[in-house]
Amino acid sequence: MTTQQSKFRDTALASELVTEEQLRQALAEIVQSKGGNSQASTDVNEKKLAQKLVEMNVISAYQADQLLTGRTKLSLGPYIITDWIGQGGMGQVFKAVHQMLGRESAVKVLPLHKTTPEAIENFRREIRAQAQLDHHNLVRAFDAGEDGNVHYLVVEYVPGTDLRRLVRSKGKLSVQQAANIIKQSAEGLVHAHECELIHRDIKPGNILVTPDGVAKLSDLGLAYYLNDASDPRAGKIVGTADYLSPEQIRTPKHITSTSDIYSLGCTLYYAVTGKVPFPGGTPKSKAKRHLEETPWHPRRFNEEVSDDFVDLIGDMMEKDPKERIQTADEVAERLAPWATDDSPLLREDLGDRPRWTPAPIHSPDAQDTDPNDDVTELAMHEISDTSQISATINDSSISGQHTKPPPPLSTVEQYKAAGHINDRTTFSLTALAITALVCIAIGVLVGFISGYLIANQ
Repeated sequence: MTTQQSKFRDTALASELVTEEQLRQALAEIVQSKGGNSQASTDVNEKKLAQKLVEMNVISAYQADQLLTGRTKLSLGPYIITDWIGQGGMGQVFKAVHQMLGRESAVKVLPLHKTTPEAIENFRREIRAQAQLDHHNLVRAFDAGEDGNVHYLVVEYVPGTDLRRLVRSKGKLSVQQAANIIKQSAEGLVHAHECELIHRDIKPGNILVTPDGVAKLSDLGLAYYLNDASDPRAGKIVGTADYLSPEQIRTPKHITSTSDIYSLGCTLYYAVTGKVPFPGGTPKSKAKRHLEETPWHPRRFNEEVSDDFVDLIGDMMEKDPKERIQTADEVAERLAPWATDDSPLLREDLGDRPRWTPAPIHSPDAQDTDPNDDVTELAMHEISDTSQISATINDSSISGQHTKPPPPLSTVEQYKAAGHINDRTTFSLTALAITALVCIAIGVLVGFISGYLIANQ
């Protein structure tokens, strides 16, 4: 056996993921595939041996990669790590299997470089918050523990993808698809709010979607219990900049469950348009625009969005919390007509409110995704003097090349897409038309007189 094989063999056995018998069987199958030549056993490198163990379902591809680097510990307490799922601002997430139960789970790990006393306490708060929730549209907590100095939380493993990746890969969703996903998320929020828990970080990346269309709200790393003065992040602006409610920015000490509804409205906007409400700029400038600006009209990016559906998004994204939809239960109820194929559209007289800003003329289109998905933690003074950033800034290093919708031809066309033309625009167009007609009439008259004079000379 070569030195490489011996090194991999020792690492695999030390990990306790592979037995001596499984190693011999893998090597024998490789040799047999090469014609049974005894010399072939010495030519098998460690990568081929690792790949054969993966094909035999002895180890996963992720485990094989780790063993090839010489890593022998692939467990956390009673959980065997089988794959890497992702990484966020608050920790890394792995796929794991309980050694005794055989149940697949997702294990969230607090990074070692973040194991400060404050970070550990925040992580424990997340664990306690997750443990109190039990709803089919919320990711359930199973277990928690420590392995040496590694702190971990074990939650339900949800196959599929998150809403952000779904939109990035498939493009904007149909109204029916978006309504189904956001309705289920709202139903999960109803349970969380009943437990007096505010999520504070609702965004597409925190909504998991299974292949059969079940949506589950995840990640309570920034969750906040109402009237909990012991929260070390109370009074700070925490969340993800693209989905922050105005009150999270203006009065973070006095937020309510309606803050989650605003963020869920931003998420619904993203789902049906493929755009974040305020693309481009820094987290500070985004926060300022949540306070002062209105997003582009959703129909600018999705012609299938009806007036009633636009009004629903607007009611979820009202800047004044008192004017906003007040409960997640009402959100789910109003989304219901679109969440099934054959139900009639919900029609309500919500008035003619100019919630949406048309795209600026002669400028590139906005980004079609949310480039800054990291958690934001700011103080109010950091955004109080921030100048506004144009919505046309592009982040090609993250969003890459995308097919963008064509720029609008005129302000008139933008407002037609929104279903109305305001009085100022109407007056300007009327005045322009009258002026043009007068100029044409004068030109015709001057031409007639000139022709007449020339003909009589």
